[in-house]
Amino acid sequence: MTISVLICDDSGFARRQMARSIPDGWDVSISFAENGKEAIELIRQGKGDVMFLDLNMPVMDGYETMEVVRAEDLPTMVIVVSGDVQAEARARMKALGALDFIRKPIDNQKLVKILRQYGLYSGDGSAENRETDIPESGSSEKTEADVLDAFREMANVAMGQAGEKLAQLLGEFIDLPIPNVNLIETPELHMAIAEVKSNDSVSAVSQGFISAGINGEALLIFNDANTSSMIELLKYQLTAANQELELEALLDVSNILIGACLNALSDQLYVKFSHTHPIVLGRHCDLDELLSRNVSRWNKVLAIEIGYAIKSHGIQFDLLLLFPDNAMELMFEKLVQTG
Repeated sequence: MTISVLICDDSGFARRQMARSIPDGWDVSISFAENGKEAIELIRQGKGDVMFLDLNMPVMDGYETMEVVRAEDLPTMVIVVSGDVQAEARARMKALGALDFIRKPIDNQKLVKILRQYGLYSGDGSAENRETDIPESGSSEKTEADVLDAFREMANVAMGQAGEKLAQLLGEFIDLPIPNVNLIETPELHMAIAEVKSNDSVSAVSQGFISAGINGEALLIFNDANTSSMIELLKYQLTAANQELELEALLDVSNILIGACLNALSDQLYVKFSHTHPIVLGRHCDLDELLSRNVSRWNKVLAIEIGYAIKSHGIQFDLLLLFPDNAMELMFEKLVQTG
């Protein structure tokens, strides 16, 4: 009997990657949804016996989708496929009725193990011919939107792994956004940053990275108003001067987030990045001034903005991953090879 499988993810790149991991021998019909609202409608139409559900999506995210599934007792078995792998995210989704939780980027072996565990499929695990069953495969011509979507999914995976590391360090749930990804002229970089207000006083740490053909810079930007709350969460011994503690907090959080993000990028791009030492770019300064002073050497940049938040403490800060536009083609080729 054919099982209807629904893949719900706002990224077309991620939807195709998920579909390609489904075993050839599993008799399924595949449908796609870009957000939870679309997914709920398809389940009501009988097109979601099994749903693979992302967490961070516009319109209706994974948590909201599961709340509707449970409230209406909809006939679907949900497996979460997400870049957010925090323990609290897992616990929240399982409490809402999700069967299990798979870390992105998904691969065929991970998926088959889960399917066998829940009695959904017990056959051969190979997935070499699934491409023909993916309605979204379409033309081989890729638009700029396709390229940016692939980079957004790359950032989503890196963001989730970094968020998990920070959550472990602080013992707090880290709210993760949908990454903002833009290809822009350097003078317009500040306009791409949605979560940081240019009139706020900020402090920032920079760390460069490079491999064969791919280089970039990571910037961690703190709103100075959040610093005391972060020091409190880090449970520092309050023996040093306040400015020393602020600097220590800035460097500790940047080491965790930038390090985890770069490791995740390395895994996805199959490269090994060499890192420079972190540098404090500015303390208590204007964001526009900081950006114009430090990234003006590139004419165009691929800018990935991730606005982390710890809502229970009112803390928000931004991680920017900046790549010169001449690195984009090679990055996309490497992502497509794995996706």
